[in-house]
Amino acid sequence: METKQFKAESKRLLDMMINSIYTHKEIFLREVISNASDALDKLYFRSLTDSTVGMKKEDFVINIIPDKQANTLTVSDNGIGMTEDELESCLGTIASSGSLAFKNDNELDENVDIIGQFGVGFYSTFMVAKEVTVITKAFGSDKAYKWSSDGVEGYTIEECQKDNVGTDVILTLKDDTDDEKYSRFLDQYQIQSLIKKYSDYIRFPIKMDIEHTHYPEDENAEPETHIVNETLNSMTPIWKKNKNELTDEDYNNFYTEKFMDYMPPITHIHSKNEGTATYNALLYIPSRAPFDYYSKDYEKGLQLYSSGVMIMEKCADLLPDYFSFVKGLVDSEDLSLNISREMLQHDRQLKIIARNIERSVKNELLRLLKNDRENYEKFYDVFGLQFKFGIYQSYGSAKDTLEDLLMFPSSFDDGKKVTLAEYVDRMKEGQDCIYYACGETKDRIELLPVFEKVREKGYEVLYFTQDVDEFAAKVMIQYKEKKFKSISDGDLDLETEEEKEENKKTAEESKEMFTFMCDSLGGKVKEVRLSTRLKSHPVCLSSEGSVTIEMEKVLNSMPQNENNKVSAQKCLELNPAHPIFAKLKELFDSDKDKLADYTKLLYSQALLIEGLSVENPVEFSDLICSLMV
Repeated sequence: METKQFKAESKRLLDMMINSIYTHKEIFLREVISNASDALDKLYFRSLTDSTVGMKKEDFVINIIPDKQANTLTVSDNGIGMTEDELESCLGTIASSGSLAFKNDNELDENVDIIGQFGVGFYSTFMVAKEVTVITKAFGSDKAYKWSSDGVEGYTIEECQKDNVGTDVILTLKDDTDDEKYSRFLDQYQIQSLIKKYSDYIRFPIKMDIEHTHYPEDENAEPETHIVNETLNSMTPIWKKNKNELTDEDYNNFYTEKFMDYMPPITHIHSKNEGTATYNALLYIPSRAPFDYYSKDYEKGLQLYSSGVMIMEKCADLLPDYFSFVKGLVDSEDLSLNISREMLQHDRQLKIIARNIERSVKNELLRLLKNDRENYEKFYDVFGLQFKFGIYQSYGSAKDTLEDLLMFPSSFDDGKKVTLAEYVDRMKEGQDCIYYACGETKDRIELLPVFEKVREKGYEVLYFTQDVDEFAAKVMIQYKEKKFKSISDGDLDLETEEEKEENKKTAEESKEMFTFMCDSLGGKVKEVRLSTRLKSHPVCLSSEGSVTIEMEKVLNSMPQNENNKVSAQKCLELNPAHPIFAKLKELFDSDKDKLADYTKLLYSQALLIEGLSVENPVEFSDLICSLMV
């Protein structure tokens, strides 16, 4: 019997197929089962017009037969089989696709799925097998043939005996090594797991004899073992069923089983899209975050299927980072795959699907916000931070997608969360800014000196209690033409015209004193000036420029900025209505040295109020002691 060489450029090409294209050895089972499914498809398609086939759809089956004694794994189907010429052309020529030729020859429309496209999947078997044998009998033929190869020296084809139409692929597994246990692919639980993972939705039953052991209640009795021929795959994907066939329980059960979450999701999105990009999607909004969600180890992505066969466990390109919490899957029949089917080529279809998914998730969250506020707020408490990071990290390009999903605690309604739309809808007449205040907690914010005056004026203030809040607001700039403004900004413009005139006069009279006080601080502040934002407190800090005091705190707390500190341009503001202001004016005329000490004390006091560290604690302590005595 003559050994034939593969009709490829060289052995190097086959080595590449085996060792480079596929990243996981377990993929081989998916590829062999997909080929078997193709063979069943072809014969089933023929049975629709040829009564001599004599088989109904329920007669078609794929059998998995592990044999630990012989160290073989067999995948058997009763599909269309192959002739000698087809064996030669399909298995003797690397990258020849019989499935693609069949689809083209029969001019099949889009509704007929043929999984195989490239004809290289079969060769993935050599990643785990030291010898591969294919025994096949074509429909309508009296002869059967055996194809054998060790993947190195070539292959042989000989006539053999086979009673039934179909194909048996027999893999003689490689011997175990210290690095790789090939025998695991004969373990029934491993086989069940791989079929569930990759081939659960092959539309023909995949069967295997499963060993079950029964342990009697009588401890002295021997356990009983029996074999049951079980179907391992679900066959019909839930996402291809009509929505009216499914209940919330069906969706939730699928989620908890498929995505290993013991908590049901908050909501789901089940959609079917046709047109430029044809696909089915089943998406879930979880009710809790995975333990590693906010760590660098978390991997986002949706499961990606092509005609019911999983080709990628986590396709990150389908989700933007700010929707990385979404779990689910997409199944499309017309994706552009590379030859290993493990990788997706970045094409127009994928981008269209990703845009559609983004829009679907946003619309579902808006629906939840409108119709089920309680559940939306629970969701937002877990994942809302992602929206703020999304706006900031995208430099505002994600603003239109995310701004209506944002929520912040508010000074109205005792700190309950409010959307930006709700804030704008109830703004005071003549108000042209969205006011916010930064602090660690609601209580800390309400202790800020400037908060008192803003609240007295009746303005609503949003509490920014997360580090990213102000960064996101700075990037957004405005919402519905209403600019964001921190109550720590120096130009709040809260006073009346009469107050403005009075303050202008007082500021002019105190100009020399302010200059002296500013000089006393040795460049720590850009300016000392009159405050229009204080009610009962004597002093506060404000900032000018793009970096605020809160942003300074956040940026300087990051390890990477330890040796490159940033500083906001600070201004020391004094309350002209506070008794301390009159004392300062008196000292300016009588004791400038003491005024300089007072200035340093007031500056340190303002730092502490803002949550900043006193720059010279020893000097601060000495000044207090000096004034006390």
